[in-house]
Amino acid sequence: MVENGQQPAIRTVRYRVAEDSPFGVEVLTFGRLRALPAGKQPTTVHRADFHVLALANSGRGTATVDFVRHRLEPGQVVWIRPGWTHSWEDIREVTGTVVLFRPEFVPAGSPGADPLGPAVWRPEHADLVRLAAEHLRREYAAAVAGPGGAAILGHLLEVLLLRTADGAPRPADNREVFAAFSRAVETGYRRSREVAWYAHRLGYAPRTLRRATQEALGIGAKRFIDDRVVLEAKRLLAHDGLSVTACAHRLGFDDPANFAKFFQSRAGVSPGAFAEDQRWRR
Repeated sequence: MVENGQQPAIRTVRYRVAEDSPFGVEVLTFGRLRALPAGKQPTTVHRADFHVLALANSGRGTATVDFVRHRLEPGQVVWIRPGWTHSWEDIREVTGTVVLFRPEFVPAGSPGADPLGPAVWRPEHADLVRLAAEHLRREYAAAVAGPGGAAILGHLLEVLLLRTADGAPRPADNREVFAAFSRAVETGYRRSREVAWYAHRLGYAPRTLRRATQEALGIGAKRFIDDRVVLEAKRLLAHDGLSVTACAHRLGFDDPANFAKFFQSRAGVSPGAFAEDQRWRR
C-alpha cells in the first residue's frame, strides 16, 4: 500500500504492488500495523482504494468505520471496503491477521462485494476462519520467494473470503430490488436525491423501492438516499478538508446555503461546526 503524499485531514491510501509481493495481496498482522512509522499508524484515519480484512484472534480494541465505532473482540472480522474511511484505536493487545487485497479478488455475492454491507460481524465457524487465515499467511510468506505464488494466494484468499462470509448479516426479502436501488444510489447520489428519479431509472414504482428499503434496513428510501449524501459530506468535510462551498458543489448542490440547511436538518449540526469538531478530535 502507498499513501498519496497529500496532507488533507485524511490519508488517502492507494494499492501499489510491493516489489516482493507482486500478487495484489498483502498479509500483515496487528503487530505489524502497530509498528508502522509515524503518519501511517493505524490510529490515523485512512481512506483506501483496496479491501482491508482484519481477523481478531485475541485482545479487544475499537475500529471506527465511516464515523461508526465498532468494538473489536476475539472471533470477529472487520471488512473495510474501498472508499470507506477507517481507523483503529486501543489495539495494543489485539492479535490476528490483516489482509489487504484488490477489489477483483472479491467473489460476486460476497458481503464484501456490497459497498453498503456490514463492517463487523462474527463468522459462523471462527475456528475455520482462523485456519484459513493462517494457511494464507504461511503461503504468503513462502510465495514471495517462489513460483506459482499468485495462483496459490488467489485460491487461498477466496477460501478465506468464503469462510468469512458465513454468519454475515443478510438482507431481507426484496433484496434484489434493494440491491439494485443501493447500487443506483451509490453511483447517482450526486445527481439526485429523489426516490422517483431512481425508480424511473430502475423501472420500479417508487413504493416498491420504499418497501424494499424498509424491509432491508428499517428506514425509508428517501432517508437512505439522504444518509448516503450526508455520509459523503462528512467524509469530504472531515477527511478531505473541503470547504462547505466546495463540498456542496461536489455533492450536486447549486447553492451552498441549501446544502447547509440539508446537512443541518439531517446531521443535527451545521457542516462548518461538524468540520471544526472533527479537527479538534484529531
